[in-house]
Amino acid sequence: MNHHLSRVLVCLLLLIGTSYSHAAEEMKEWNFLVYINGVNNLDSFGAQNINQMEEVGSSDKMNILVQWGSAKNPNVTRLLVKKDSDKKNVTSPVVQNLGGADMGDWKELVRFVEWSNQNYPAKHYFIVVWDHGSGWHIAKANNTGTHIQDISWDDRTGNYMTTEQLAQAMSESAKIIGHKVDIYASDACLMGMVEVASEMQTAVQYYVGSQDVEPGAGWPYNTFLSKWSSQIDSLSAKQVATLLSKDYAAAYNGGIYGKRPVTMSAYDMSYISAYEQAFKKVGQELSNLNAADIAKANRAASATKYFTNWDYRDSLDFLTQLEKNGVTAGSFADLRAAQNNFVMSNDQTQDQKTWGVSVWLPTSSSDYDTYAQRYEGLKFHQNSGWGSFLKRLIKK
Repeated sequence: MNHHLSRVLVCLLLLIGTSYSHAAEEMKEWNFLVYINGVNNLDSFGAQNINQMEEVGSSDKMNILVQWGSAKNPNVTRLLVKKDSDKKNVTSPVVQNLGGADMGDWKELVRFVEWSNQNYPAKHYFIVVWDHGSGWHIAKANNTGTHIQDISWDDRTGNYMTTEQLAQAMSESAKIIGHKVDIYASDACLMGMVEVASEMQTAVQYYVGSQDVEPGAGWPYNTFLSKWSSQIDSLSAKQVATLLSKDYAAAYNGGIYGKRPVTMSAYDMSYISAYEQAFKKVGQELSNLNAADIAKANRAASATKYFTNWDYRDSLDFLTQLEKNGVTAGSFADLRAAQNNFVMSNDQTQDQKTWGVSVWLPTSSSDYDTYAQRYEGLKFHQNSGWGSFLKRLIKK
């Protein structure tokens, strides 16, 4: 292809994108918005997942819209996913070309939601951020050469979305669509954390994330969308979030991705305030322990199931380990009950059972000191005081 022709095509794509801004489609039931940041070493999986979406395609009830950043393409594009039979090539029409848009900029995610709302209005919104993820803070050690910080790292720009910015994007999105985002989910590693969910509690109704790392292939978009589309008139947002969690685990439990140890959870954000208060009671009781019992609590924390980062640990396994070390408190039962309400679906294929929610639980001064100041600014700490207990646990 010569340079003149390629420029002509770019101009045509831009014109196509512009034309859609003047002709909004009819209101549909759902917008499934997937923000694919493949400007990194996950790029090939982005194309794979879009091809899976094309096995189902948009319908008269749902728009499947993708903003796609690819390491192989200098231009970020927006696609209206259409059904096709080609499993190797992405054939869905590019409805807007964004040039060199920064996929690590949280405002770019907001612009995607705003554009979708203007041109493809829908009653309900399921927003997905697809990329590497590292929970609420940067991965301290990574020997692959891949940058992982919070979520949506753009290798071209070096930019990324902090946990706080991701929440801000959801807050702005809720204002745009006129109600809470029905479902927010991360197709990314380590995002099944109370700290991340807590940041967006005023903007999101249901939250889906994985405690553990995700394999590169990520979600089974074909099987999930097929099941959802076939029941779209009868499934509530809560049921859709639960369906995703269960279908993801099934895909790695002998399903389309074979056998791999994975986790996925769906949270009902209407219960997060009560969940935070239950954490507050546990933290207060543990903070009042004597020095000998605090030492036991530290040993219990070190024995608690962790996910990649030593300081990301399973919330309820911590209680179990405390009890094994002879530390008990009346608040433990309240936290277990609160988590049972908060976690709608806890799905996994791991040998060691996990309980669906990770929490920051550093067991060394270095881990604590690195992030303590930022942690104090998170809503979860502000509502639960959890960081105050952690300071007592570490400093003894």
